[in-house]
Amino acid sequence: MLSANPGKLIHTYVKDYVIFDLETTGISTAKDEVVEISAIKVLDGKVVEEFSTLVNPCMHIPIFASDVNGITDDMVVGAPTFDEALEEFLEFAGDHVLVGHNIHTFDMKFIYRDAQRFFGKTIGNDYVDTLQIAQAYLPGLHHYKLTDLAGHYGISSAGAHRALNDCRMNQKIFECLAKEMEHPSEAAASVQKCPRCGCVLRLKSGRYGDFWGCTGYPACRYTRNK
Repeated sequence: MLSANPGKLIHTYVKDYVIFDLETTGISTAKDEVVEISAIKVLDGKVVEEFSTLVNPCMHIPIFASDVNGITDDMVVGAPTFDEALEEFLEFAGDHVLVGHNIHTFDMKFIYRDAQRFFGKTIGNDYVDTLQIAQAYLPGLHHYKLTDLAGHYGISSAGAHRALNDCRMNQKIFECLAKEMEHPSEAAASVQKCPRCGCVLRLKSGRYGDFWGCTGYPACRYTRNK
């Protein structure tokens, strides 16, 4: 929902949510555009509705982006521009909590940018980042890509990197992570978390030595000496 103030990053499971994913022309909010947005609405832990559309970015889709998501210039001819697609998505999402993988540092930045650009407001929905949940409750994994988590839980990753397929995959992952949050392992219980925002703390190296820093940076700038 459009709002004067952005929503908060939260670290809890909710039964009613909208899980979403973007595909883009690249990773830069300074120059790249959205080429696909998909979402799944979940009520009481059950999938009830899906939303998906290609988006005409009004620019050439670089070959490196097409190599990842399979979306080409020819595919988006006649597709809605993102002002139209974003308006439809916001209507679909309503005031539900948003969920996605790595959305704190990627997808939400595009959503915030374009809500401001097209509508002069930000997005007020609170949101959950399954990447950060996985890092907190599955500390023994070597990698945390969506396909890695799918493999960990025995979930099919067929069609990965198309937005709707990633949403379907991540919805199943989020439900699995809910059980991890309800009954955390001994290793998960020992993970250090930020007292301000709940994100995982990571040991980092700085000019004056090692320190604990919040993975919610730059929204949260909490640090603590080692």
